Order: sequence, then C-alpha cells, then structure tokens
Amino acid sequence: MSKSGPTKTTAARAPNKVEDPQLEAFEAAIQLFHRREYAAALPLFEQASQGPTKDLGQTAQLRVRMCQQRIEATRPPLQSAEDYYAYGLTLTDRRKLPDAEAALAKAVALAPRADHIHYALSLVRGLQRNYRGAAESLAKAIEIQPGNRKAARHDSDFHEVLQHSPVRELVYSETIAGH
Repeated sequence: MSKSGPTKTTAARAPNKVEDPQLEAFEAAIQLFHRREYAAALPLFEQASQGPTKDLGQTAQLRVRMCQQRIEATRPPLQSAEDYYAYGLTLTDRRKLPDAEAALAKAVALAPRADHIHYALSLVRGLQRNYRGAAESLAKAIEIQPGNRKAARHDSDFHEVLQHSPVRELVYSETIAGH
C-alpha cells in the first residue's frame, strides 16, 4: 500500500508538469500584479483569459479589468496640449498606436500651431500604415516649421514611414527644388 501512495501522488502531479500556456500566463501575471506592475501584467491576463479553462479565463478577465482600473488611476491628469503630447509619445513608445493617435489628436486640437505635435502625429499615423494621414500631418508640421522636412529625412523613427508614398514624396520633393 505504501507503494501505491507515491504512484498516485506521482500520477496526480503528472498533469502539472504538462505545459499549460494559459496557467503559465496567469501565474506570471499574478506575480507582476503583486509587484504592482499592472501594465506588464495586463497582456498576460488577457492571454490567460482566452485559454480553454473557463474558470481561469473568467478570473483572468476580472484581473484584466482590475489592471486597467489601476493603470487608469495612475495616469496623470491631462489638461494641456503638452500633457497630451507627452502622453502620446509615451503611448507611441509602448506601441499603443491608436491610443497615441487619440492623445496627439487631442493635443493638436488644443494647440493647432504646434509643429512638433503634428510631426509626432504624422509618425504615429505612418506607423499604423495610414500614409495619407501621415503625409497630411507632416505637411502641416512643415508648413508651420519648414525645418521639419529635413528633420523627418534624418529621423530614424521615420525611416520605415519614408519608404511609402505620399510621405516620401512630401519629404523629398523639396530636396531637388531646394538644391
């Protein structure tokens, strides 16, 4: 009988050794959550919420909402164009491009003559493959501050966007005429 005890215990532990991506994502997210790293935990909880185990998925979905609430609560209050601009840049760095575009669009609405905001909005639109929108925003930035044409040419962040029309034509059209 003592031999059957360890065998059952070993058999009971065997499923835990099988890879379970849903459980692994949830456990990693919980660790991050307890360290108050909500932004890092959020995508792992989202992943765990999509797994096959329904109860775990529901618990993960609850944690997704908790993370979102905590992230939102820690977001600084945005009031000025510069607040929205800085927030848009942060979102761009995190590759949350639709949110970045919304923040930058709000900044443009508050400060329509701020060329640096139009420039950043152009980049975000280009990174989302909205090249027409990128060209429109960059054209406005260039209209306000002509030096933005040259800046975009040499900006490593713009490298991929400049491979596409109409942004490429906008940035390089003056090169020939200007020299």
